[in-house]
Parts: sequence; structure tokens; C-alpha cells
Amino acid sequence: MIEIRPANINDLPVIQKLAFETWPSAYLEILGRKQLDYMLEKFYCLPSLEHQFSILKHKFILIIENEDPVGFASFSEHEDAPVYHLNKIYVLPDQQGKNLGKQILEHVINEIKKAGAVSLQLNVNRHNKALHFYEKQDFKIIRKEDIDIGEGYFMNDYVMELKWDKL
Repeated sequence: MIEIRPANINDLPVIQKLAFETWPSAYLEILGRKQLDYMLEKFYCLPSLEHQFSILKHKFILIIENEDPVGFASFSEHEDAPVYHLNKIYVLPDQQGKNLGKQILEHVINEIKKAGAVSLQLNVNRHNKALHFYEKQDFKIIRKEDIDIGEGYFMNDYVMELKWDKL
């Protein structure tokens, strides 16, 4: 049975563990080991996750299958409200292909529509195979971004957006 539920601050170690299990299959070939490790430590150490949760007000959600966490996402209101940003969405590699990513994305979209959102934006690495997943969900590329994350590393992303009519 699949359950999608809001995460609380006590779930951050679970989210950290899921990130460390999902990122290598998503990014190792794209980024290499050094940048992968740097980014995991920068974005998924517990103080960073606590900052995202408490200060940046990212809403985290977990996807649970048969009582086991198998994925997570986070989203937040964009500075250009009523636009929201999908900050993270990951499903364990051995759970992919079960439509879990689509279910968690639909859950996020339903939540932000209730809050009055008119679109959802996200960043995706320009070489990430997830790009095709987002295109299948009707996201459109709206621009390129090269984000300096320190230590000489950059995130080379597309910004994608899904728009809908107001309710």
C-alpha cells in the first residue's frame, strides 16, 4: 500500500538517508564522485535540511510503501507567488518504474493548487534522464541556469514549468 504524507522535522534523517541512496544512480555519471559527495554534504547534511525545513519553509513529503520510506519531495512558494518550486523529488532506484514519482508529483500539484498556485517550476540537470519524465508530465523548459554552488562546482540546469488555469 502506498501512503504519501507530510514529513516533519523528525523525518529529516530518513530524508537524508533516501538522498544518499538515490543520488548516486541519478548523478554519479553526470557529476563524478567528488561533486556528488560535495553536493550531498552541502544540501543533505542535517543542519542544511533543518534550515530548508525551518527557515526556508520547504514542505517535505514522504512516500511510504508497505511502511518503508521509498521516496521524498519538497516544495516551496516561489518569491513570485502564486508560483511554487519543486525543490526535490527522488524515488529509490529499485522502486522506479512503479509510477511513484508521478504519484508524488500529482500530490504536490494538488497541494499547491489548493494554496492558489498557478504554476510549478523546477530545476533539472540538463543531462539528467528525469528531464524526459518531466516532459511527459507536460513541463516545458523556460530557461537555462548555471548556478555556482562553491568549490568550483556548478549546477547546469534547465528551469521547467507546468502551468494550469486558476481554479
